[in-house]
Amino acid sequence: MIAGQPEHRPASREELITPELSARLDRLDVRSRKMFPGTLPGERRSKRRGRSVEFDDYRTYVPGDDLRHIDWNVYARLDRLFIKLFREEEDLAVQILLDNSGSMDAGSPSKLIFAHRLAMALGYLGLVSNNRVGVMSFGSPAGLRQMPQGRGRKHVKLLGQFLIENLRLTPDSPGQTGTGFTEAMRTFARSRTGKGVVIVISDFLIREGYRPGLALLADTGRGGYDTTCLQVLSPGENDPAAEGDRMTGDLNLTDVETGFGAEVTVSAELLESYRRAVTDYCDELAHFCRSRKMKYAKVLSDAPIEELMLSTFRRIGLLDRR
Repeated sequence: MIAGQPEHRPASREELITPELSARLDRLDVRSRKMFPGTLPGERRSKRRGRSVEFDDYRTYVPGDDLRHIDWNVYARLDRLFIKLFREEEDLAVQILLDNSGSMDAGSPSKLIFAHRLAMALGYLGLVSNNRVGVMSFGSPAGLRQMPQGRGRKHVKLLGQFLIENLRLTPDSPGQTGTGFTEAMRTFARSRTGKGVVIVISDFLIREGYRPGLALLADTGRGGYDTTCLQVLSPGENDPAAEGDRMTGDLNLTDVETGFGAEVTVSAELLESYRRAVTDYCDELAHFCRSRKMKYAKVLSDAPIEELMLSTFRRIGLLDRR
């Protein structure tokens, strides 16, 4: 990949998410194919019937039912006992796992800035839908950073501050590394707040490989995680033609994560081989995710976030209209 030119980093919440986008997102909500019992009453309609204030249906009284739920008005008309049923509301936890490693701080437009804007949009959507939202950042020299789970619009400011501070924690020079992917996923999986919807935002260009880490988030069929993997690549990573003539000829390349350098001669044949390798790598990641009941989408760092939220993420089942 090409590191690209230095890019202005958002310094305010409005630079992460515009008021116009916020207004559009107010009509969406995070979607889960599972039901996770929460610790607080939420605003998500559940398939279960419970004791909320929203009436759903009647059923015939049977001995042992709570007498407080008998509809005495119906009894007066029909001389029969019926129990009122209510729609239980489900509290959903949404955890965003954000890759802050050196490989993310590359490409044009910057993958790192794009990923933080994406995290802001998804986190905002979860908060205004009254879900519990938390963020964990990994890969920077600062190690693991976590924003504790919160809910409601009052936490939107905290989310913005966390992400703005996080953008300042990238390596100062090649070779500086932070918590590895597998270690970060293991730390998260062991946490008590790890149940619910999990969204991993990363380029998944991981030297140790993504399989051991993602396997810790897989759906085991026992009510575990509902995981979505969003692979962020720059246009130049996806297709070197987007970099123009900068990717041809004799080049001296330096790995932004290890600091190792290599002199290579880039030809048309090498670029074609690279395109095939990238396609194969992304296809393998997509297959790995889907075989473990995870959602997957590849997104480029020049993609309009509004289009992703309103179209792509709804198509893969991550988001839905309220």
